[in-house]
Amino acid sequence: MKKEYWWVIIIYIAMQLSSLVGLPILHYGFKHFDISQKLAVPIYLIGSFSIALIIILIILRKEMNTRRLDERGSPFGYSAIWAVLGVFLALFAQYVAAMIESLLGVKMGSENTQDILKIIDIMPLAIIVTSIIGPILEEIVFRKIIFGALYKRFNFFISALISSVVFALAHMEPVHILLYSAMGFTFAFLYVKTNRIIVPIFAHVSMNTMVVLVQYVYKDDIDRLRREAEAVQNFIGGFL
Repeated sequence: MKKEYWWVIIIYIAMQLSSLVGLPILHYGFKHFDISQKLAVPIYLIGSFSIALIIILIILRKEMNTRRLDERGSPFGYSAIWAVLGVFLALFAQYVAAMIESLLGVKMGSENTQDILKIIDIMPLAIIVTSIIGPILEEIVFRKIIFGALYKRFNFFISALISSVVFALAHMEPVHILLYSAMGFTFAFLYVKTNRIIVPIFAHVSMNTMVVLVQYVYKDDIDRLRREAEAVQNFIGGFL
């Protein structure tokens, strides 16, 4: 693996762990200056993710400017088609995985998504992290670097499986490992199909934006439907 890639991974991990120190400092500072401490989390997320993305793009700037001939991606039109199709493939994979999890008795809904919605409630600007900056970072780290390194040594299935499980575990919701892994497989497929990291980035950004906006706008209706679905699931489970 390239030295630059190791630096990207280190920066990404450092960003994730920095909240252990950064958030308490921000909370203390806000309290000292009589600023609402509720703003600490969204402001910290926007700041830390933005800084990490800028540093990573600087590290990768030479590679982005001088791609080797044998790494050239698919034609623009072909890639654009797969970028759009990828959004629906990702949503479909997420839906199928959610149905399988439901059959396995996994509670519907994601705590991670609910936490994100609470943060957006406090500061709507935080949506740029969940819908744009976050997906870009994840595709660079988990698809371009981790999956890309594995794919040079193993076949697609093994490479996608390992990188997708790591991607799933990074979301800190092991109960939904199937859901996140299905998404990871989809984005890895798009990357291999076009050899352009911008394609899974576009699909990931679009999917996250759609999911967050729908859940944010129709939050009450979705909560009601989820409770009804869980009631049906418990009722059926009583006969099995």
